[in-house]
Amino acid sequence: MQQIFRSDVALGLPLYREVKHKLMESLRDGEWKPGDIIPAEKRLCERFGVSVGTLRKAVDELTAENILIRHQGRGTFVASHSQDRYMFGFFHIYAQDGRKEYPKVEFISLTRDKADADGAARLGVKKGAKLFRIINRLSLGGRAVIIDDILLPEQFFPNMTEAQVRDRRTTLYQLYQDSFGIGVLRTEERLQACGASADIARMLGIPEGTPLLHIIRRALSFRDEVVELRHSYVITDGHEYYAGDDNQGHG
Repeated sequence: MQQIFRSDVALGLPLYREVKHKLMESLRDGEWKPGDIIPAEKRLCERFGVSVGTLRKAVDELTAENILIRHQGRGTFVASHSQDRYMFGFFHIYAQDGRKEYPKVEFISLTRDKADADGAARLGVKKGAKLFRIINRLSLGGRAVIIDDILLPEQFFPNMTEAQVRDRRTTLYQLYQDSFGIGVLRTEERLQACGASADIARMLGIPEGTPLLHIIRRALSFRDEVVELRHSYVITDGHEYYAGDDNQGHG
């Protein structure tokens, strides 16, 4: 059986990992988009010159990472965003008794901005690059708990409008996917402690300087481009951050 082409894959990797690499290349190149069904096993085996067992091991890893999703009797699909996937893959705030609920999201504003030094470094753009800035207030249990301050490179979201963001009926990540062809594959998060600024305090209805959890999240596309920088400020007297075994996404 013919082996798959190895010139751009590290030698010595197990063959199924090379197949996984090739499948990811196809995803990054946009050959299969979120929600698309990937070709049948027979076609992929012929394409890569590998056995069914080798192909299945590669697909199994991508499925475990929630990049691909199997639907019994229908085939294997590229993961696409939904409210449930966002909640279980990217939203890590729980009540302290372990309950997790969908937040009520209130749109505050969409403005144009320019990247400062920190934002530019985290987004991988030049200082002064054009950005969209979205601010949302999230409530849990009827109480405002989180402010999301979101920066988006304009190059990925041309002509984004306030109406698109304000009137959407789904998550921002699904809006990115459906309206701009930007699929968020994974996220990276860093946690800090901070005191509430005057603006954050006003939006959350708390005293300035109140201790908050500050979550800094970068969202990356299938091409490993940073498409979003999100600063989340969380009141933690009744909630906590948890990204444990029940987390079914990335980040």
